[in-house]
Amino acid sequence: MNRREFLTGSAKLTATGLLFGLGASKLVKAGSTSIPNSTIPAVTLNNGVLMPRLGFGTNTLNGELGIRSVYDAISVGYRLIDTAHIYGNEEAVGAGIKKSGIDRKELFITSKLWVDDSGFEQTKKAFKTSIDKLGTDYLDLYLIHRPRGDVKGTWLAMEELYKEGRIKAIGLSNFEPHQLEELNSYASISPAINQIETHVFFQEKVQYPYLKDSVTQIEAWSPFAAGRNNIFSDPTLAEIGNKYNKSIAQVCLRWHFQRKVVAIPRSSQKAHMIENLEIFDFELSDQDMNTIVSLDLNKTQFPEWG
Repeated sequence: MNRREFLTGSAKLTATGLLFGLGASKLVKAGSTSIPNSTIPAVTLNNGVLMPRLGFGTNTLNGELGIRSVYDAISVGYRLIDTAHIYGNEEAVGAGIKKSGIDRKELFITSKLWVDDSGFEQTKKAFKTSIDKLGTDYLDLYLIHRPRGDVKGTWLAMEELYKEGRIKAIGLSNFEPHQLEELNSYASISPAINQIETHVFFQEKVQYPYLKDSVTQIEAWSPFAAGRNNIFSDPTLAEIGNKYNKSIAQVCLRWHFQRKVVAIPRSSQKAHMIENLEIFDFELSDQDMNTIVSLDLNKTQFPEWG
């Protein structure tokens, strides 16, 4: 089942309220930890903070589209909202959050510091700019977006902001193992997150086992590889999805979930947002997981972002 074929079924679910109505408790196995008032399971970060294991990405969702998309995402159940300074949409994300009317304490908001703002003093200024645009007085997670510039100065500033309670958790994005180890050599606080490119076509044979065995949680940006390599028509993923009456997108997200990877899919379509949440009522078999291993191309699908 592909994304378009799922639209009819997901619209029916929205109309009947099955996803977040009376049937919502069936989506998560008993004993799973979740954010208050959320059906999405959570992971406990290395400092004890709870983070939803499935969230909503916002890259390219700007202006009115960004406001509506964030509002829709929150309305159907997302609590982890991911943005970044370089996306240019923190104001739109903040407006969507405000429009939702949800209690700030129920949300987990992530933003990222861009390279141009690296360094101790610049980091503090950039952080203030981000929270002002988002309309909040703290972030749940703040990441160094790229391992460039004055990483040490930036990290020390983030540690101060964390100790002041203005950030609940601090972490990294796009850091290689050796770069993470270098940072840990002077850090007094270990990164809670490393957000990296990983999906079925780039399964990170080095990064994944390294992070899995560390205290730093792995998070996947662009968990669908932004649709590249014809992921939504891949015959192997389609065959697996047919076994469970699930879409290729749902198979991909369930694969991330079973690998204990936090994923933040992006969509401006409400039906797709709902579809992406429906991954907690099935489980891929070991055979399916092994089959997906064969799809690994072991190389980035975003060479232009290197």
